[in-house]
Amino acid sequence: MKNSFLCLAILFTITAHAQETTFAEKLGYPKGKKILIIHVDDVGMSYESNQGAIRAIREGVANSLSVMMPCGWVPGFVNYWKQNKDLDAGLHLTLTSEWKDYRWGPLAGKSNVKGLVDSQGALWSSVSEVVKNASPDEVEMEIRAQLDRARTMGLEPTHLDSHMGTLFATPEFLQRYLKVGMQEKIPVMFPGGHNTVVQQQEKVIGDQLAMTRIVGKQLWDAGLPVLDDLENSSYGWKGPKNGDKSEKALQKYKTGKYINAIKNIKPGLTMVIMHCTIHTEVFPHISDSYPTREGDFLAMIDPELKKYIEKEGIILTTWREAMERRGKVK
Repeated sequence: MKNSFLCLAILFTITAHAQETTFAEKLGYPKGKKILIIHVDDVGMSYESNQGAIRAIREGVANSLSVMMPCGWVPGFVNYWKQNKDLDAGLHLTLTSEWKDYRWGPLAGKSNVKGLVDSQGALWSSVSEVVKNASPDEVEMEIRAQLDRARTMGLEPTHLDSHMGTLFATPEFLQRYLKVGMQEKIPVMFPGGHNTVVQQQEKVIGDQLAMTRIVGKQLWDAGLPVLDDLENSSYGWKGPKNGDKSEKALQKYKTGKYINAIKNIKPGLTMVIMHCTIHTEVFPHISDSYPTREGDFLAMIDPELKKYIEKEGIILTTWREAMERRGKVK
């Protein structure tokens, strides 16, 4: 009997969580619908990244992007954005510089954030090195310097997110990231809802899951929209097993992966992350990740993916719209 009551209690808890009102519903989106922000990272890193993101939005189903402010092709994107301010453009807060032959440094100045720079004067190559060497104060200083550059260039970001997840690496870094977003009234990428996909991909359980919901409520109470979930597995989709890297093969492979991923997403507001580049002879000299990035771009412009999204009645939105909706909710 005792075990029976325990089973019923567990079932009740699971059912209660399943019936919770999603943040999407709180924002006024229809109940039971999948609401997606299809988001392109790494804009400003290179010419190819800029063109991949812009074309993925203009010609495909992507609808949001974020910019790496320390990188060399930021002016190229911002100049385009000034003529196309309908683009949903946030900041891809950047605390690492991971490529061997193509690197960038902090915007706060080396002398002000010594813990963020390596022997070359560039940002560290890995998240673990940032964690080992940088202080929370330095992290916040660099976040604010990147926001300041954006605003100096005339770009008011629609949201903030984190390159390579560095700002999620420690509770102290996360606190500074959330602090800046709440103080500046800028939405931040943080999955604070049911986190169904996050639980599967990141193995988030127990206290960690409870923490995400506490933070989600904190962000909501601060007047910001909150994600119900996050789909962040696309970077690991390297290409067909047979090694075929032709455009046709990459597109078919990646489109299939996105359709399967979207099938697994539960109703609510979910951000789907990707990295889009167009093909050039130069980008492979920056990174060997070009097949997955080109595949992302090709998937975004694939009519089959658009057809699937429309057939399933999936609603696409942006961080700008989510913030506008949040402002109307008491």
